[in-house]
Amino acid sequence: MAKTMEGERTMKKLAALAMTGAIVGGSLLVTTTPAAAAGAISKGTWRAYGNTNPITASSSTWKCDSSNEIYPAVVAQVCAIRSPSGDYVQGAVIVRNNRSTLYSLRAKMNLENEDIVVGRWACESSGVGANSWSVCFGESVRWGLVNSAGWINDEFIGASPWI
Repeated sequence: MAKTMEGERTMKKLAALAMTGAIVGGSLLVTTTPAAAAGAISKGTWRAYGNTNPITASSSTWKCDSSNEIYPAVVAQVCAIRSPSGDYVQGAVIVRNNRSTLYSLRAKMNLENEDIVVGRWACESSGVGANSWSVCFGESVRWGLVNSAGWINDEFIGASPWI
């Protein structure tokens, strides 16, 4: 019962933030859309990186949890990413397939600020190529301090450090 009431209060706060924004610690916080605030899951985007590590190939700052083996020779990790300007953040789930064959999976992540869910994204089932990297990205949003929580095939795999 307490969780339900607290969840309802959080949803009301999110709805208010989505419509008006809020000033916290001197920074204006703005959510992506009222749908994101209402808990809707938006469509994420898969990007294949081949044999290039997406973290080292980026000019953004990535904060990631440790790698989790989700299947033999397939590892994943959850990341929160901040743009080079520092104004935008994004959630991501990185998958490295070290197998000699394609591996198919679904990924999703939440971008969170303490008790506020900034957004939720899901990438539909996709094949990660043999011996390659792929990343499921959420939308870039203008926000302050966040972290990201991630799932592979609806199983929780971890949460990134704060960025």
